[in-house]
Amino acid sequence: MTVQTSPYGFSRTVPMAYDAAVAATRAALATEGFGIITEADVRATFKAKLNAEFRPYIILGACNPNLAKQALEMEPDLGLLLPCNVVVYAAADPAQSVVAMMDPVAALGLTGNAALTPVATEVKARLERALATVGAQR
Repeated sequence: MTVQTSPYGFSRTVPMAYDAAVAATRAALATEGFGIITEADVRATFKAKLNAEFRPYIILGACNPNLAKQALEMEPDLGLLLPCNVVVYAAADPAQSVVAMMDPVAALGLTGNAALTPVATEVKARLERALATVGAQR
């Protein structure tokens, strides 16, 4: 089940360990036409920069080039809100992970440009399908 966890994102807890959840998320995003153009390993960064321990946590910058092009042609400064961030992190139970995705309707709504609504809605639908796919895998 997808849950709107905040005004800016939605998530689900999936029945798989962290590494499997990351791989499944990447595959589901690719199926929906998203490539990963940025990646941040939060755990490794906190260890290297702060010498601090943190749960396995990755931020993936997902981009669907066709939809990004459409949106950028309507709103050139939209790059400030791209790519769509997707996070995967280990849950308290090592057999589970959380996959969360930015709500592009909320993010693109910051522009005040109503012409972006159809693109944002399409991106959200694709992200929701990707999230549903990850949650259905075992």
